[in-house]
Amino acid sequence: MSLENNKQNAIAFYDTAYKGNPRKAISEYVGSEYLQHNPEVADGTEGFITYFERMQQEYPEKTIEFVRCIAEGDLVALHTHQTWPENDQYVTMDFFRFDEQGKICEHWDAIQQIPKSSKNPNTMY
Repeated sequence: MSLENNKQNAIAFYDTAYKGNPRKAISEYVGSEYLQHNPEVADGTEGFITYFERMQQEYPEKTIEFVRCIAEGDLVALHTHQTWPENDQYVTMDFFRFDEQGKICEHWDAIQQIPKSSKNPNTMY
């Protein structure tokens, strides 16, 4: 298990699921256990698959850009920019924990809608 492999696998996992193939993402990148901390997604692999299959059906035009990826120990953090229908944009931060076999076994996230205006000239990235 290396930090670089974990970073590549976290991005590939999320990209695969987000773009409509969560079952493949689970089979390739998740270990025997998957703990979910997002209250909108049921725990375990089937909860993850159900959520992302529904998102793909309801919002097939959504896009994701991976802005940053940081790894330390058994954790990988992803900083993303998501664009949904009608140019609805979000900044997300996802954390993944990897097991000893280099498979994802736990997930936390935070999401914030990008406001239409800001009191400063800096982006949220």
